[in-house]
Amino acid sequence: MPEDPICGMQVNENNAVRLNSKGQYYYFCSTRCKEKFIKQQGLQEGGTCLSATGRPFFKNRLFILFFLSGLFLAASLYIPFLLPPRQIFLSYLKTLWRAILLGLFLGGIIDYYIPQEYISRILAQKRAASIFNAVFLGFLMSACSHGILALSIQLHKKGASGPAVISFLLASPWANFTITLMLISFFGFKALFIIAAAIIIAMNTGFIFMFLEKKGWIEANINTIQVAEHFSILKDIKARAQNYKFSLKNLFIDFAGIIKGSYALSEMVLWWVILGMLIASAFGAYVPVHFFHKYMGPTLFGLFITLALATVIEVCSEGSSPLAFEIFRQTGALGNSFIFLMAGVATDYTEIGLLWANVGRRTALWLPVITVPQIIIIGYIANIIFR
Repeated sequence: MPEDPICGMQVNENNAVRLNSKGQYYYFCSTRCKEKFIKQQGLQEGGTCLSATGRPFFKNRLFILFFLSGLFLAASLYIPFLLPPRQIFLSYLKTLWRAILLGLFLGGIIDYYIPQEYISRILAQKRAASIFNAVFLGFLMSACSHGILALSIQLHKKGASGPAVISFLLASPWANFTITLMLISFFGFKALFIIAAAIIIAMNTGFIFMFLEKKGWIEANINTIQVAEHFSILKDIKARAQNYKFSLKNLFIDFAGIIKGSYALSEMVLWWVILGMLIASAFGAYVPVHFFHKYMGPTLFGLFITLALATVIEVCSEGSSPLAFEIFRQTGALGNSFIFLMAGVATDYTEIGLLWANVGRRTALWLPVITVPQIIIIGYIANIIFR
């Protein structure tokens, strides 16, 4: 299937928005991506639009997941077997909704206000600065892992390189300022080890991905544009600010543009989040609690069991932190807690699925291959040091 040249998603030719330009056909997942492509390339409108949104609403994955979630919640009112996962699902929803909305809203702001030149300048250069910038920006973020997903995909759409997106994705959930304070309240100064290890893994992985990109072993970002060496972001911001006219009409236009960008991003991200919540709810409801304590001790076997569980039940950094501390309190294994926190981001099906669909299949497959050995080694060292 062809790929959307704007967001990189694979689309079905028979169920897509199509543009015929100079005898060449382009296919898009939505009219929004088509309009952005026309604007970027300076093309004439032309072409054939097969549907208003690219596909009927009842075939939209987000609509399907919302419908199934509603069906599940309704059925749980009458089927006692479904009551435990419903309670966990609702608790996840209560924990996540603010972070998700914040991530989508910030993604909409980035989509509307931040030109591709800025992202390409800061996060798409083939040098170490792009990785350091990505990790630093990750530290400034205050959204959980699923909120960060929306921002990561938006940064990729704006031109950020694959290595920078991966570093940002790995650093944000556990090295951001908000989680730093939360982890310190749980673990004391031992939390600094977790945070430092997360930053090291984010940087190491970013540099390894830079090598893979140079060799052509992962996908290059088709959204990246060339920026002149003399281009100055500060001067451009100053010029835009001087030319901007404050008015109620312009504020309304800006807000509408942000919402439009947030909605488009939600169609890519939100269905993965809902799917992850449904699977994690079932796992949390039907796996006995004593299993966690019995098989997650400070042994090599316990590390791998923790890794397997983190892959399945990781939902949100704020929500995972108390459970990680409970593992530490019950077993005294700081390394296991670190693996539970970090491996959830590196191996979670939500992250891998989004990377697969939006960044590239090879990038998604390389993520656990590169990160898991680092996580296991650091977790093992932590169990020895803090025994």
